[in-house]
Amino acid sequence: MPRLFTALEIPRSAAMSLSLLRGGLPGARWIDVENYHITLRFIGDVDGRTADEIVDRLDRIERPEFQIQLSGTGAFGSKKPHSVFAGVSASPDMTALQAEIERICQRLGLPADPRKFTPHVTLARLRNTRVEDVVEYLAGRGNFHTLPFTVGRFVLLSSRDSVGGGPYLTEEVFPLMETGGFGGVDDYHPVPLA
Repeated sequence: MPRLFTALEIPRSAAMSLSLLRGGLPGARWIDVENYHITLRFIGDVDGRTADEIVDRLDRIERPEFQIQLSGTGAFGSKKPHSVFAGVSASPDMTALQAEIERICQRLGLPADPRKFTPHVTLARLRNTRVEDVVEYLAGRGNFHTLPFTVGRFVLLSSRDSVGGGPYLTEEVFPLMETGGFGGVDDYHPVPLA
């Protein structure tokens, strides 16, 4: 069974901005542009019946669309960095959506996610990369940001066994409720996931 997780897609314009952050870091394995996303909840390997129950419950979520912005860069693994990422602006609506998905997963018997929700877009996975190189890379990209964009849906993605970073397959799409109040700063055209 493929590994499942819920995520937010990245609009094409923001993905193109993210792609400009690629390069200049020894030991980095860069994520393909079409695989950029913001993970809401890692679900993992589940049987078909559990997957169907998850889809059924996620389909009942009624939350409004919201705006977010990608801003800043960072790394996970302070003494031994294992990935670099672009940050995501704080959004109460995104946090509420993530919390509802977490509650659904726990009600279906899945263990609680042990990690604190830290919204981000992984740019690269690192292998044997020196801390000094990561610090230098981040210092030159700390002022990164995109225009705000509207999140109109979330998705259930799957991945096959790999070392991370895709390819991902969109299993289900869950629309959020339109609010009509954002004025279209950035048309929502997500990069299609394979």
